[in-house]
Amino acid sequence: MKRPGAGTIAVLLAGALWGTTGTAASFAPSVPPIAIGAFAMGVGGLLQALIAVPALYAARSGLRSVAGLVVIGAGSVAIYPLAFYASMRLAGVAVGTVISIASAPVFSAVLERVIDGAPLSRRWFGAAALAIVGSAALCLSHLDGSGSGALPMTAGAALGLVAGATYALYTWVVQRVMRRGVPRPAAMGAVFGVGGLALMPVLAVTGGPILTSTGTLSVAIYMAVVPMFLGYVLFGIGLARVRSSTATILTLCEPAVAAILAVAIVGERLSPLGWSGLALIGGGLVALTVPGRAASGEGEGAASP
Repeated sequence: MKRPGAGTIAVLLAGALWGTTGTAASFAPSVPPIAIGAFAMGVGGLLQALIAVPALYAARSGLRSVAGLVVIGAGSVAIYPLAFYASMRLAGVAVGTVISIASAPVFSAVLERVIDGAPLSRRWFGAAALAIVGSAALCLSHLDGSGSGALPMTAGAALGLVAGATYALYTWVVQRVMRRGVPRPAAMGAVFGVGGLALMPVLAVTGGPILTSTGTLSVAIYMAVVPMFLGYVLFGIGLARVRSSTATILTLCEPAVAAILAVAIVGERLSPLGWSGLALIGGGLVALTVPGRAASGEGEGAASP
């Protein structure tokens, strides 16, 4: 039997890597967010497919039976980075990340409850409440109350919700495909490979600025290889062991990492409210990951293929 603890660690590591993307993107301000998102997720997705070629071939019959799910997941993979990086550019690194990631557990819970009929434990709700309230506090700490920049902030928040919904959807799809008997490498390779391929036309149209300097190219390569490729390898390992609704809460470590890096490296400031938000996010993650006395795996549930 697979150990949920290993899945939890894998998802947390993935979230920590993803938390570096906003800060990394800030070092390439001349590159449009759509271009950086298309490069990072597109190339990262194609790398997922490349390492999974033998698994994809072996699982070709199973993948044909879930082709509709793969298309839905791949479409979500393609939309997510475009919405996510545009949200960060409009609303700020920490705010864009927080809204995108904090909304994902809600969307994920709705998918599991409505489509799968999966119950959600009191522990899940408690952890989600702490982490989401903490994320909201972190977001609010960046508003100066003057009303300036209200339109970009609103547009960034809306795009963040789109990113959260698509993130929850492709997470749910990958896990559903694995539950249909498709091995993890093939499931990840198919969904992210097709999604990466769909981003190539966007990259061809918008990606010129990436090649203008070694600095911008280095940022793009880092984002494609480390957070997107390696991060999603870890995320796939986690999804084979924990429920998608649990995984999306665990990845709320991403906005916490992003906020700390934004303060330490980008020069953004956090008010006491923001630091309180980080503490609440940490409390939610602890509540979800520390084994309980009654049921150490409550709210996780292994997702056995």
